[in-house]
Amino acid sequence: MRVGLLGAGNISRQYLEALPRLSNLSLVAVADALEANAAAVGESHGVPVRSVEDLLTSDDVDVILNLTTPQAHAPLTIAALQAGKHVYLEKPFATSLAEADAMVAAAKAADRRVGSAPDTVLGTGTQTARALIERGDIGQPVAATAFMLSAGHESWHPNPAFYYAVGGGPLLDMGPYYVTSLVTMLGAVESVAAMSVSPHESRVAPVGAPRAGEVFPVEVQTTVSTLLRHTNGAVSTLVVSFDVVASTLPRIEVYGTEGSISVPDPNTFDGEVSLGRKRTFEPVENIAGYRGAGRGYGLADLARAHEAGEPHRASLELGYHVYEVLERILESAATGAVVPVRSRCERPQPVPLGDDPATA
Repeated sequence: MRVGLLGAGNISRQYLEALPRLSNLSLVAVADALEANAAAVGESHGVPVRSVEDLLTSDDVDVILNLTTPQAHAPLTIAALQAGKHVYLEKPFATSLAEADAMVAAAKAADRRVGSAPDTVLGTGTQTARALIERGDIGQPVAATAFMLSAGHESWHPNPAFYYAVGGGPLLDMGPYYVTSLVTMLGAVESVAAMSVSPHESRVAPVGAPRAGEVFPVEVQTTVSTLLRHTNGAVSTLVVSFDVVASTLPRIEVYGTEGSISVPDPNTFDGEVSLGRKRTFEPVENIAGYRGAGRGYGLADLARAHEAGEPHRASLELGYHVYEVLERILESAATGAVVPVRSRCERPQPVPLGDDPATA
């Protein structure tokens, strides 16, 4: 597939690093609302720079890689679909369920594919853990815990303001990695119950940060604690925060009737997977997932699946379901009620151990 990169900001560097080794993808053009960003990518990767409108309507582009800010995901994705392009977009899927529903409708009307980050769950970390669960190594899955605890992004990010605006926050920013991993291992979520807190009305970028001294208003909940019930009966605990300066809690653990699994950071593709029995954990070898993967492997899987006439793994249905779970968590935190999740998704096909998403 011929790829048009839309949005050449901070996250694009990771995609641009992986794209050259993905044999079924070819970067052909780039656009960004900030012309300097697009120009830098165009020069370094030898591709033409176009306006956003021209990129969306270019005849030599098959798929738009939408790496814009969350607030632009839905309108630009819909515009790309209406122009006849497939789309792969960064998380979060949208910033409201109305936007998400409109994206689903646009994809169906255009008969085009939509893929959604995170594709980190296609790496050896989550996939090996899933394979162990399915092999029966921990018996019947009963519960899981997942923790993303940080002090926020203003200390390092070149443009941290949108993380504290509507559509941002730790749940919509980092929650997709954790919920997608939990859904990949345990299946869809049927209901949630949550509480939240936001202790600061504004945040200040510290000395040494790219935007040192700037003050950012906080419009979102910056710590969210949630219970999730999966359709297979297992229950998960998820805590995400931009208010924690230090923690020793694990990223993800899955607990079964006969053992436990320690799962690496779902914001990465690999990492050590450990199997726990009798209170001790021992590392296990990788038995599933793309080795050496990076951001963009989900797009390569979409291209492979499109050619083969098969469902792609980082699917529209998965992205929508994960986003709805996040929205229901915020609804539960605001109302104090247990909130049902209306959507369902099939778990994506497991990834066999290998290197090339163009072939498996």
